[in-house]
Amino acid sequence: MLAYTYLERGKFALLDKPKPTLLHPRDAIVRVTLGSICTSDLHIKHGSVPRAVPGVIVGHEMVGIVEETGTGVTTVKPGDRVTVNVETFCGECFFCRNGWVNNCTDPNGGWALGCRIDGGQAEYVRVPYADQGLNKIPDHVTDLQALLVGDVLATGYWAADISEIKPEDTVLIIGAGPAGICTLQCVRLKHPRRILVCDADPSRLDFVRKHYPEVISVPPEQVGEAVRAYSAHGGADVVIEVAGSPETFRMAWECARPNAVVTVVALYDGPQVLPLPEMYGKNLTFKTGGVDGCKCAEILDLIAAGQIDTTPLITHTYPLEEIEAAYDLFEHRRDGVMKVAIKV
Repeated sequence: MLAYTYLERGKFALLDKPKPTLLHPRDAIVRVTLGSICTSDLHIKHGSVPRAVPGVIVGHEMVGIVEETGTGVTTVKPGDRVTVNVETFCGECFFCRNGWVNNCTDPNGGWALGCRIDGGQAEYVRVPYADQGLNKIPDHVTDLQALLVGDVLATGYWAADISEIKPEDTVLIIGAGPAGICTLQCVRLKHPRRILVCDADPSRLDFVRKHYPEVISVPPEQVGEAVRAYSAHGGADVVIEVAGSPETFRMAWECARPNAVVTVVALYDGPQVLPLPEMYGKNLTFKTGGVDGCKCAEILDLIAAGQIDTTPLITHTYPLEEIEAAYDLFEHRRDGVMKVAIKV
């Protein structure tokens, strides 16, 4: 089968690889129908994910059709259309029982697909713990509508969920890329008083203005003034940082009011600095880490009900055979790209 593979730092290649087989009774084999490229894939390419294993098939955001299941799989069957979760989790350990599935104690727990074990930028993928990692797509929800459920939309849903958003709050989202827009959609479900979005890319701010006209969108040089103008207490009540640079990390805590919640969703290329003397007295609560993507069924229900629609984010579609060109477009942000779908 065709499979896009991480060879070494800075180098991916489309190779012919063996079709995966069941290795455990709780495995399933999924025939991938649609995948996508994530910024995390670029982090792997450029060596920013030390856990990534050379030789692994990349890709962790996909939908497909179940082809085969192990004897221990009970919730899906061959022929089911499914979303594939970015995370591998057993559902039974201490962390899974508490909903912290990113910290599953299985050796491949957390983000494994397309990083430590073979992922889904390929014709087929083996999904461990399929009862946990696969969710059936409702009949009237298309593959395109469901494509982002298992990763970037699960991230936005988790970020909004843990940020303790209240109706009277002003929420600042830093970053209007795919993860930022997914976060925005999920924050809107909480109905805060005001939402602001900040990004340095004018085309991404235009995207926000076009699709979410009630949201205040501002460039970085205006964000401080904007949060003061639209907040009741000198800063945002909740800040969600999705962009992932030293500048946006600083912006997040600087734009927060005292005693605010700062939720860090971004994946950074290097360590960030907490300048505690400057922060002293703000009494901020930081929430950080990888997504706990265990609410995909809820997200699919919201899509089916018309409350979430990520299809405008899919600006380009390429066949798997042309995935090199798709990566080039996505990495260099050409032609107004937001998210690229890979048709298999």
